Amino acid sequence: MIEPKLRFKADDGSQFPDWEEKTIDEVAECLDNKRVPVNSEERKKRVGIIPYYGAGGIQGYIDDYLFDEELVLLLEDGDAFDDFQTKSIAQYVTGKSWVNNHAHVLRANGNSYFLFASLEHKDIRRWTQLAGASRKKLLKDSMLKITVNMPSFPEQQKIADFLSTIDTVIEKQKETVSAWEERKKGVMQKLFSREVRFKADDGSAFPEWEKKPFGDVVSEYKMKTKVENEDTLLSCAINGVFLNSELFGHQRGQSNIGYLKIKKGTLILSAQNLHLGNANVNLKFEHGIISPAYKTYDIVGCSAEYMSQWMKWDMTKQFFYNATTVGASECRRNVDWNMLYSQLFAVPCLAEQQKIADCLLALDEVIKNQKATLSAWEELKKGLLQQMFV
Repeated sequence: MIEPKLRFKADDGSQFPDWEEKTIDEVAECLDNKRVPVNSEERKKRVGIIPYYGAGGIQGYIDDYLFDEELVLLLEDGDAFDDFQTKSIAQYVTGKSWVNNHAHVLRANGNSYFLFASLEHKDIRRWTQLAGASRKKLLKDSMLKITVNMPSFPEQQKIADFLSTIDTVIEKQKETVSAWEERKKGVMQKLFSREVRFKADDGSAFPEWEKKPFGDVVSEYKMKTKVENEDTLLSCAINGVFLNSELFGHQRGQSNIGYLKIKKGTLILSAQNLHLGNANVNLKFEHGIISPAYKTYDIVGCSAEYMSQWMKWDMTKQFFYNATTVGASECRRNVDWNMLYSQLFAVPCLAEQQKIADCLLALDEVIKNQKATLSAWEELKKGLLQQMFV
């Protein structure tokens, strides 16, 4: 067994005993026989306050419980086995809970949180097997043979207390990020609904907003690539415009000839399910290329910064939804472009646009900094886990 790089000492300063390699069967009791799956239709009739757990965490809430104790849930099937470094394959549960048959249920013989921490990002792929073409499954017998390195109970307790303190900080930082995101949503609602208006620098009121057909505010253009890899390959997602490699980690498709060229300030709209939020103004990259599945526009009736913020307003999704028709299935909607271009878009004067954009960009900067703090704490925890669970 490889000795952990980071060790704790006893309260009197002495060394704890060496860690021992043990199987799950030796360090925990499996309670899989107590699991009860409840389908989604039945759960709708039994809504309550008890968390209903599955492979991916809480799947909903139910009106009764199967367990009322500290437990460790270990993924039984799914895609996270291959992404163990970035996705949790284990969950730590306390109090009343209900667990379905997609997560193994373990009652630790030692410290539950330590067992959870030792499994959360562990590579256990060698104990899994294929169930179907590509989906992996961790059978009970194989799960019980998984090996973990276990210290003495007092050292388990010290490690668990330390890591749970960091997790508390991380959870509070996540709440801080969410709170700022909600604040921004509230500010956007007041500004774009004109419940709150800015005034000019001299204290005078800005003119009333002008309503224009959306087609008068944007102008579609198509500039396509003629050679392979003509520019940086980009991808458009609900959260913004990214390098293709940031989202997918590899080159998508066999060829990018015929892809659309974009520049800074280009508006990018998805041709399908636009109402879900896949609409962005590229303010990040000077130029690049993007899939021809999108439509690209010059913004001619307002500032790019103002349009970029308006695109992320919750009510903009309804604006786009109103210009869609049902597609190949009920959950898929196609854009009626003529209908979209005819819809009225409210535009303030350029000076008020700038004040609105500056206000919301300032909130974006706060959110960005809060997310950076969160990432730093998550990286710190990741580094500590790597030193403890080598």
